[in-house]
Amino acid sequence: MSETATLPSLTAKDFTTDQEVRWCPGCGDYSILAQVQRVMPTLGIPRENFVIISGIGCSSRFPYYMNTYGMHSIHGRATAIASGLKASRPELSVWIVSGDGDCLSIGGNHTIHLLRRNFNVNLLLFNNEIYGLTKGQYSPTSEQHKVTKSTPYGSIDHPFNPSALALGADATFVARTMDRDPKHLQAMLLRAHEHTGSSFLEIYQNCNIFNDGAFEIYTEKKSKPEEALFLEHGKPLIFGNEKNKGIKLDGLRPVVVELNEQVSENDLWIHDENDFYKAQILTRLFDDPKAEHHFPRPFGVFYQTERPCYEEVMTMQIDEALSKGKGDLDKLLRGRETWSISE
Repeated sequence: MSETATLPSLTAKDFTTDQEVRWCPGCGDYSILAQVQRVMPTLGIPRENFVIISGIGCSSRFPYYMNTYGMHSIHGRATAIASGLKASRPELSVWIVSGDGDCLSIGGNHTIHLLRRNFNVNLLLFNNEIYGLTKGQYSPTSEQHKVTKSTPYGSIDHPFNPSALALGADATFVARTMDRDPKHLQAMLLRAHEHTGSSFLEIYQNCNIFNDGAFEIYTEKKSKPEEALFLEHGKPLIFGNEKNKGIKLDGLRPVVVELNEQVSENDLWIHDENDFYKAQILTRLFDDPKAEHHFPRPFGVFYQTERPCYEEVMTMQIDEALSKGKGDLDKLLRGRETWSISE
């Protein structure tokens, strides 16, 4: 009998702690927490093999509310700590929870190196385009001209596009979802777990106190069909209230078209999760006032590929060195010279 078959049956309740959840009422973090607690029991992993590492921020309280091992670590350093943990304990299922400020500002450098190294971990980026814990300053993903406590005349910064940034760092899995679409969020959490390598999942998360409604256009019933484009591998890019709109490529330039007698689904762009070049175009379907067309915002898996994981290659390298009689740690620590210090 396999290990999975002998595991006790787990439910979302098994992943719930007795800690009071201290997020503002209505915060999008509640939905994300609920979906993670629903998904983890289905993964066939012993509860003691889950570890959640967070940095600093509202989202970083996550480990307190998950009945797993975890660590509320240092601002911006969750990715670095998770890398060390995965390198030393590769059998663990490691999940990193971080916010747009924590992950892309002070922790930006650690984030890109985690992705390029391709540790087999899952990075959940809660993007609310604001600093919530410190009470409403602009963040690396806040839009230009954003008026906040730290930008009273409007932000002059050009914001990060997190998914495009992840692709630029050669992440092997890049996806986007939102807090107010539980089924899609659960599906993306599963896809992130199934991927072997660094999974980067950007989650649009509403901060109802300091940035309420930032993503409302993608979540409300009236506007969602026109403004959100859901990606499915092998299927055409279709959206709209009547599913009568699509995106096609004019060379390398995406254009919005209406489906009619002249334009059919066969003429549209067919999504391929393994196409790195088209994935970059998709992540760039972002707000651009100079664009000829207004594009819907894509949600789903932009890109995935396979590449050796850092911890696996590192273990192989160590084993090879040891098999050849190399790698004397004591000798390395002693160095070339020693000193004797008398009393």
